[in-house]
Amino acid sequence: MTRPFREQVDEQILDRAAELFAQHGFAQTSLKALAEAVGLSKAGLLHHYPSKEAIHGAALEMGSVHARRVRDDVAAMPPGPSRDLRVLELLTDVALDRPGLVALAFRPITAPSEHPAMLDDEEMLLHEMFVLDPDDHDSERLVRIIGALSALAVLTLTANREGDKTTWRPRIIATCFDALGHSRADVPPSGSRQLED
Repeated sequence: MTRPFREQVDEQILDRAAELFAQHGFAQTSLKALAEAVGLSKAGLLHHYPSKEAIHGAALEMGSVHARRVRDDVAAMPPGPSRDLRVLELLTDVALDRPGLVALAFRPITAPSEHPAMLDDEEMLLHEMFVLDPDDHDSERLVRIIGALSALAVLTLTANREGDKTTWRPRIIATCFDALGHSRADVPPSGSRQLED
């Protein structure tokens, strides 16, 4: 198997596994259920990953890798509406391509006792993406960011379920951008490029 194809297969396995972990929690998700969800035998799945723990860890890491790519892509941009818009575009693209990751990313919020450290790591990346003071725990901006990301998660999951990501993408970005309190007139038109691997 060539490397790009193997990476694509691994990402599909991990995204589907992430969805199951998000729905049922780690303890309630069996290796058999994971294998069936990705269309492999248990032995075939174990050929890719040596254990359920390894699959879970790899899914969490894949989510972190995507988040760090977004953070790195916008790192040189000054704080403001253009940067916020770029973050939303990139996060929307990741969420539309990997709905399981979105569901798993929200698991620490819905079941915080399962992943207390993960929540801290995700918070830090979000603070860096949106240039938010880590000591800010109650500002209007923080509430707006949480609202925008919640809307992004729900809307991208719905777009995936509806099977119409192309139509939904600009509407999702616009809705989330509005939730941040920006006017679309605040941002110069851009080419809206996707995140590069």
